[in-house]
Amino acid sequence: QVQLVESGGGSVQAGGSLRLSCATSTVTTVGWFRQAPGKEREGVASISAGGTSTSYADSVKVRFTIYRDNSKNTVYLQMNSLKLEDTAMYYCAARRIWGGSLSARLFDYWGQGTQVTVSS
Repeated sequence: QVQLVESGGGSVQAGGSLRLSCATSTVTTVGWFRQAPGKEREGVASISAGGTSTSYADSVKVRFTIYRDNSKNTVYLQMNSLKLEDTAMYYCAARRIWGGSLSARLFDYWGQGTQVTVSS
């Protein structure tokens, strides 16, 4: 079992920044996902256990950065230049192996989520 706890969500104006944190009970591959009302959950970014490999959805490349501090068992998602369409519940999830895929079905453990709301 892997426990994950997200934090750092909130409300921000378009163009602003937020940093999400995901505290994990073990060092493993972690992904960030988001789900807006009425939409399917989509993968945003993922990072390998060692932090040397990352992958991003095209919609967030350049604007979002995933990184980790394994001394703190924490994975971060730095979100810059936020857009209205970034509004969603954000979840972090874990899987045992790295594969670069952002398919939610490949991730076995999930946190409860943190809300991000971007306003104009």
